[in-house]
Amino acid sequence: MIDDGWTAQTPRRDRRQLAEINVTSLVDVTLVLLIIFMLTAPFIQGGVDVELPDAATDVTSTVDGQVISVDASRVVYLDDDVVPLSQLGDALRELTRGQPELPVYLRSDETVPYGFVVRVMGAVQSADIQGLSLVVENEGEGPR
Repeated sequence: MIDDGWTAQTPRRDRRQLAEINVTSLVDVTLVLLIIFMLTAPFIQGGVDVELPDAATDVTSTVDGQVISVDASRVVYLDDDVVPLSQLGDALRELTRGQPELPVYLRSDETVPYGFVVRVMGAVQSADIQGLSLVVENEGEGPR
């Protein structure tokens, strides 16, 4: 007869302990996935990569709105889509649909000439947008 340690006299308490699930590997996998998501989250965030100019400012807006980005090669983006400057006003008009109070944020690379930024602002104004804000990097801090 093989002695496997189980007899009629084995207390029930010992049998219950063997029925528990070992969650150590589940916790390990969960922690690895958490680390992977934490490392990849900054790369998943959308937006056009621009070097914002530095400025001392206290105002920080948390209201969601449309984002216009101008990169160093003067390509205009509406959120993540490339839009010709001549069609920017029409595209904004279509997105806001008669709600001129919706905020629009202008992010421009610091190397873009001021005249080009003014033309972008004029296109926003032609769409009857009233809430245009310029996005800058606060001196000594990260992007805002």
